[in-house]
Amino acid sequence: MSDFLQFLFSGLTVGAVYALVALGFTLIYNASDVVNFAQGEFVMLGGMVTVFVSAAGVPLPIAALIAVAASIVVGLMLYWFAIAPARDASAVSLIIITIGASILLKGLAQVVFDKQFHKLPAFSGDAPIDLLGASILPQSLWVIGGTAVAVIVLYVFLEKTLLGKAVLATSASRLAARLVGINTATIMALSFGGSAAIGALAGILVTPITLTSYDVGTMMALKGFAAAMLGGMGNPLGAVVGGLLLGLLETMGAGYLSSTYKDAFAFIMILVVLFAMPQGLLGRRTVNRV
Repeated sequence: MSDFLQFLFSGLTVGAVYALVALGFTLIYNASDVVNFAQGEFVMLGGMVTVFVSAAGVPLPIAALIAVAASIVVGLMLYWFAIAPARDASAVSLIIITIGASILLKGLAQVVFDKQFHKLPAFSGDAPIDLLGASILPQSLWVIGGTAVAVIVLYVFLEKTLLGKAVLATSASRLAARLVGINTATIMALSFGGSAAIGALAGILVTPITLTSYDVGTMMALKGFAAAMLGGMGNPLGAVVGGLLLGLLETMGAGYLSSTYKDAFAFIMILVVLFAMPQGLLGRRTVNRV
């Protein structure tokens, strides 16, 4: 029982990070129909900028805010200089653009920062908390709690604010949104900035546990995309559910079978789910009238 709880706690921690990355994918996809494979680089930027700014003597909370702000700027630049000029391009072309942006950001991070692994101090100390025979790090509670807060804030923004409703309207029909006076270009830029902030938050929260370096974004992007697909691309709740399930699949598979194939367990399960339900667990079916 204690082993199961240990794997459960670890899975929820990892899954919460995947959920944040998947939320970033979902926010951009809903507003612009773009699958942004540079999303993982925002996770990298959140961790790396926080590490280097705090190492310069800036208090950790302020360093984290600077990292989020820097990531938002990069996200806006990605939209205005890469996505907006190619807004009429095919979906495949836009995906290739985001992959190219990911490679560029990784290379710039290698030059601006370094190739070493870095760690942030835990926010509430490193002493594990014993619970029913298992132990959980205080930082894991920060990760899970931070994810919960981000989900609630995003929900309130989308459902209770005028700007959030404009995002939902753009998601439903860009043409109809323009016809009622919504500046869809601004909304899409907002989605890129918001997804960058969410990715940076994930990087800041997880760096005290898993370390960070210039190249951590690639795997984060793949796992976040897998979580978004598993839950249902375009569904924020599905992104959270998919991320948590993906984290649990990884840790349970690694714990009970073999850690060597940790990534394979998750992706195989995703393939099984998508073969049975191509729209994902919580995605909506679409009907094309001809």
